[in-house]
Amino acid sequence: MVDFSPTRYDSMLYRRCGVSGLMLPAISLGAWETFGGYRGRDVARECLFGAFDLGITHFDLANNYGTPPGNAEIVCGEIIKDMPRDELIISSKAGYRMWPGPYGEWGSKKYIIASCNASLERMGLDYFDIFYSHRFDPNTPLEETMEALELLVRQGKALYVGISSYGPAQTQEAAAILRRRGLTSVTINQPHYNMLQRSMENGLTEQCGRLGIGLIPFCPLASGLLTDKYLDGGIPSDSRAAERWGAEWLANNLKDGRLDVLNQLNEIAKRRGQTLAQMALAWILRLPEVTSALIGASSLQQVQQNVDALKNLSFTAEELAEIDRLCPR
Repeated sequence: MVDFSPTRYDSMLYRRCGVSGLMLPAISLGAWETFGGYRGRDVARECLFGAFDLGITHFDLANNYGTPPGNAEIVCGEIIKDMPRDELIISSKAGYRMWPGPYGEWGSKKYIIASCNASLERMGLDYFDIFYSHRFDPNTPLEETMEALELLVRQGKALYVGISSYGPAQTQEAAAILRRRGLTSVTINQPHYNMLQRSMENGLTEQCGRLGIGLIPFCPLASGLLTDKYLDGGIPSDSRAAERWGAEWLANNLKDGRLDVLNQLNEIAKRRGQTLAQMALAWILRLPEVTSALIGASSLQQVQQNVDALKNLSFTAEELAEIDRLCPR
């Protein structure tokens, strides 16, 4: 077992996940596209160990993360063996395509149970703290999908149930189904949310607050757009745009005046004594319904810089109004 910092819990902010007993760090670390993807084992180990030293206890994965799909769970599972399991919240998901044929994706009981079993095997774990339905399946009865998640809880393979990319009506129905069944409940919802993509505010935030469901937004930095990487319109050589997505992705995301918007947001962040990324995370955490912001990172320095967002989480009414003007709902 690695010796981790004895002060790791001293400065991290922990928030209750909805009305559950689960506490999550205000900043969580995910493995989408990074660990086991375009970043290897050494970087993953440095980031996970360093994040834990900073008080980040929640590591988020999914069956399809990594290159090839599933590799992120393998890589992170090897690292977690050297960490204190009882101090960690490990989550994974099932919903996207993992194998050929009609049982390799979406929300059937057949797929979700098989996928969870495979994910546990890849990670070398006995259980997940949170297991998610990764996306709503329009062709499978939601009762069946929720029954599959409940079965995982009954089997001791998941402690908490999550949903990801479910809208307000789907969230309400999922919560009602599990409430009727009586064993478990929807503890957490993982939506896409950031300054540039505010659809979560169109009913989902209020809905989850009313239902006692925690929110953990993914892509809080808009895949790097809400950092200082692209403020000059160029592509840094060590960015995901350079290594994965290309110039066309950046051009599409900076058109229609967005580059000017990003630079104006950066000026607000400077006045606050923050980087643009730190302000973007603080802005997400302004909402009491939000339990945690889910970041990705390709270096420990990025993790450290993002955690520093917690040093200034307050906004003036003028700052929020200015952000609303630049980034309307």
